[in-house]
Amino acid sequence: MKWKRSERLVDMTHYLLEHPQQLIPLTFFAELYQSAKSSISEDLSIVKDTFEERGIGLLVTVPGAAGGVKYIPKMPEAAVREVMQELLKDLSHSDRLLPGGYLFMTDLLGNPELMNRVGKVFASAFCDKEIDVIMTVATKGISIAHAIARHLNVPVVVVRRDNKVTEGSTVSINYVSGSSRRIQTMVLSKRSMQSGQRVLITDDFMKVGGTMNGMKNLLEEFDCTLAGIAVLVEAEHLDERLVDDYYSLVKLQEVNEKDRTIALSEGNYFSKGGNER
Repeated sequence: MKWKRSERLVDMTHYLLEHPQQLIPLTFFAELYQSAKSSISEDLSIVKDTFEERGIGLLVTVPGAAGGVKYIPKMPEAAVREVMQELLKDLSHSDRLLPGGYLFMTDLLGNPELMNRVGKVFASAFCDKEIDVIMTVATKGISIAHAIARHLNVPVVVVRRDNKVTEGSTVSINYVSGSSRRIQTMVLSKRSMQSGQRVLITDDFMKVGGTMNGMKNLLEEFDCTLAGIAVLVEAEHLDERLVDDYYSLVKLQEVNEKDRTIALSEGNYFSKGGNER
């Protein structure tokens, strides 16, 4: 079957979008479409220009015999701010206020379109950090972790509060909850990660950072490296925060349970350089 250029462009674009962060040899496309490498290069040049013009991401060419092309998801600043403003608007409703200064976010975390964009926002910040694994704690952070993993093309591991027979052999640690100052337990299957991997930690909400700090300590048990921390919403806290190097999209500045008001602002994403190329 001889492919027309229009057909190649559509199929090639779809393949690249489905395989982010994966180096694809030009010979793969040449054999797939039964076309010369020169034609494939011209096609990729069109895709590259379109991706950059439309703010879809970057198409990076790696020269050499072992080279090829790699699609890197990247959102422009305007698109990132649009996601942040949508979150601020949705989270500002007074009926989201829960006892203890928390916000109801289950509906947002279950919105696949919104989470896909949130995942791409964080993937844009960490696309050059050589992430091997996304780690989160059950259960609220799972949808965010999978959304980021989708764009970085890496696996997700879920830390649990208790041992499950389906996890096999596990590693467990005790940590101090930042907000309640209680001793709690984290459990992770020994098969979840390999020594030396670079791990991005994520969660939906962070107050003092006790849970994040616990996951950082768990990484040490696996001889893995912390590559970054991504938080959907951080709460402004007067106490000393247990983690200080992280990215957030929304900051919960103040809640007034009596008046049922919520004060929110943009998180530190841009101040941390999350949109730099």
